[in-house]
Amino acid sequence: MEKTSLAKIIPSNPGVYFFLGAKKEILYIGKATSLRSRIRSYFDSALREKRSSLIETMVHDTKSISWTETDSVLEAMLLEVNLIRTHKPRCNTRSKDDKSYNHLVITREEFPRVLVVRGKDLNSTIEETYSDIFGPFPNGALFREALRIIRKLFQFYDTKKEITQARSKIERGKIDFNRQIGLYPGKVSKESYGRTINHIRLLFQGQKHKILADLTKEMNACARMQKFEDAARVRNKIKALEHIQDVSLIKDEHRIHHDDRTLRIEAYDVAHFSGNHMVGAMVVVKGGQKDTSEYRKFKIEKYTKSNDTGALTDILSRRLTHSEWTLPDLIVVDGSTAQKNAAEICIKKADMVIPVVGVVKDEHHKPKRIIGSKKLIDEHKSAILLANSEAHRFAITYHKLKRRIIR
Repeated sequence: MEKTSLAKIIPSNPGVYFFLGAKKEILYIGKATSLRSRIRSYFDSALREKRSSLIETMVHDTKSISWTETDSVLEAMLLEVNLIRTHKPRCNTRSKDDKSYNHLVITREEFPRVLVVRGKDLNSTIEETYSDIFGPFPNGALFREALRIIRKLFQFYDTKKEITQARSKIERGKIDFNRQIGLYPGKVSKESYGRTINHIRLLFQGQKHKILADLTKEMNACARMQKFEDAARVRNKIKALEHIQDVSLIKDEHRIHHDDRTLRIEAYDVAHFSGNHMVGAMVVVKGGQKDTSEYRKFKIEKYTKSNDTGALTDILSRRLTHSEWTLPDLIVVDGSTAQKNAAEICIKKADMVIPVVGVVKDEHHKPKRIIGSKKLIDEHKSAILLANSEAHRFAITYHKLKRRIIR
């Protein structure tokens, strides 16, 4: 696939693209602000050195590419999430570990609420509680911005309680205030609000054309009944839907898709006082963001004297026995060659292949260099340093707590 030939046929509009294998199976689904520039970037020799091995393999296995244009970046984002959830392509690794990611749900209530729920909080009564679930949305910042845009088009309730159960003055006051600033709908009938909820549902399903058809029908009906103000209001909503203002979603393609997946980094550190009260910590950073729900603490009772490499080996050996925990794409250790080697030996004994980098500190315990794969370090330096800093903070906090308890 030559990028010169790709440039001639791929549109520069927003949309979703598909990398297909030899049997037309979907290997990967992605969204793009510009389909042309995004797809071409995969075949740019200047970017080849910065790719992960996963992307390199995917590009090699790709035999053809297809795409679907959308009217806006917002619609591309929503369509991408729906298609990944439906097809589960093997190269979209982020969808395999979505318990910490945001989902959008619509409740089964007289006046349904539109809520943001993390995957780990979706319980066994999903079908009884929610009529619709959309997601996961791996990029929290983009998802919040998308909801802000959608809210300008369709006002919805997102109260903690059902609208009909919000009886206190504080609750009612908050609802009234949010109505005044345009976050919640005005006092509407159950039927009218139900139509709004259905429009939100259709938008997340990628069926904007059905919303436009419904609104056009409503506008014409208002005009026939000479309700011209209502007709004008609906006409304005149609225009807003046809020209969604989503400039805020247009980001630098390489910054958002630099690795084309949500890299899971696990960082480890040990804390003790002259070998006493030794503890260990594991922290998780996904896509450059902390995931505190997956932080873990380790008591280390195997050593009575200072032994950082031994303690690290103990922690990693215990961690790698947890088959129910998602394996990391990269492990970060605090220390130099000794700690890095200890971690690599431990991983090898577990019959696994996980790259390790070490963060070397100066006399003030400040990072002075990172040792390991240059490619991984260049691509994920900020996330590596964040993970290392978090591991140190978490280990120290746990160590202080343990010492206070023992005293």
